[in-house]
Amino acid sequence: MNEIHTGLMGIALLFLLLMSSMPVGFAMTIVGVVGFAVVVNPTAALAILASDYYETFSNYGLTVIPLFIFMGQIAFHTGISKKLFDAANGWFGWLRGGLAMSTVGACTAFSAICGSGPATAATMAAVALPEMKRHKYHPGFAAGTVAAGGSIGMMIPPSVVFIVYGIMTEQSIGKIFMAGILPGLLVALLFMGTIWLLCRWNPVLAPACAAVTWRERFRSLKGVVEILLLFLLVMGGMFAGWFTPTEAAAVGAAGSLLLAAVLRKLTGRMLFTALSETLRTTCMVMVIVAGATVFGHFLQITNVPMEAAAWLSGLPLPPMGIMVMILLFYIVAGAFLDALALMLLTIPIFYPVILKLGFDPIWFGVMVVLLTQIGVISPPVGVNVYVVSGMDRSIPLQSVFKGALPFLVAMLVAAVLLLVFPQLATAPTTWVK
Repeated sequence: MNEIHTGLMGIALLFLLLMSSMPVGFAMTIVGVVGFAVVVNPTAALAILASDYYETFSNYGLTVIPLFIFMGQIAFHTGISKKLFDAANGWFGWLRGGLAMSTVGACTAFSAICGSGPATAATMAAVALPEMKRHKYHPGFAAGTVAAGGSIGMMIPPSVVFIVYGIMTEQSIGKIFMAGILPGLLVALLFMGTIWLLCRWNPVLAPACAAVTWRERFRSLKGVVEILLLFLLVMGGMFAGWFTPTEAAAVGAAGSLLLAAVLRKLTGRMLFTALSETLRTTCMVMVIVAGATVFGHFLQITNVPMEAAAWLSGLPLPPMGIMVMILLFYIVAGAFLDALALMLLTIPIFYPVILKLGFDPIWFGVMVVLLTQIGVISPPVGVNVYVVSGMDRSIPLQSVFKGALPFLVAMLVAAVLLLVFPQLATAPTTWVK
């Protein structure tokens, strides 16, 4: 058995461990260490394990992850998520399906300080689901909307997935953040259009709510001012070249603390809860990154990435045909694997291919995030669906999946538009210093 066969067996074993519900980071670590021991020797495998975990947890560039997560946690416990929903409801609530549209709008706005799809879904489930149920919305439709809206947190900066992609590929995190804004807004608009069409086709899904005056609409925007200022400070400073991504994350974390203090919401209990949630989420992400690093080193010594790149590049297809094959793979694999794990597993394989074919690496990163975003609401793994279902046990899991399915079409439309018009992602990057 040669090294290529060992690498392929390692990939197959990884999928088996993931299907057995083993945590992603641990599964990749185990396969990476065992595979390295088989190909080289056990001593080298233990050395690479210690080295990769130490370097990951001591990596200065990765400190942006806990800082942005902490910023989102403070903002959530300050009550900003409720203000964002109320503001969006003031503008869209009077439409049939308006509360669902408001949920998508609030998810988009909250994503600007959260950076995580599941966290956005959980936050908005707590805020928006009770309101939609109170107004007699169909439970599955309401829950599916929250699950889909939460996925926007993966695309709007400061996205954790974008941060990891930028570090892996050595691309500018500021440019990747900027590249995700227009596609993220496009997905949000397509979601709202989907809600409008669904409610027009089946009015039972969402009854119309009472109209509000223009004065009430503009008054509701007061709740958006704080988050807008925080977003402009963090992202604007980074795009203008005032801060590095790590410094921008630190400024955002400090700004969220200051905001909580000004709003008189900064208590010891709230700070402890926010720090605990930040620590838990950060450890989960860092273990996944470290495990993927170990697994990546195992794949490198088996030459699987290089052989796969050579095989794909040599196919008798035009570059766009090969790219479509890669993107279809992400759609299918995203239904079975966590988005971050899928990216860490596949980027070492596909990134050399897209560079050789002449595609823009930042555009490719946006496409990958968009396609893995589909996976968080598609069966069987759909993590956002499980999150929303866990927040409201009265709604059956299958109903949430059914309610989220129409939004898959909207994301596929967004993917096609981004494939045809890559400028949606690449043009804004020229504004970043």
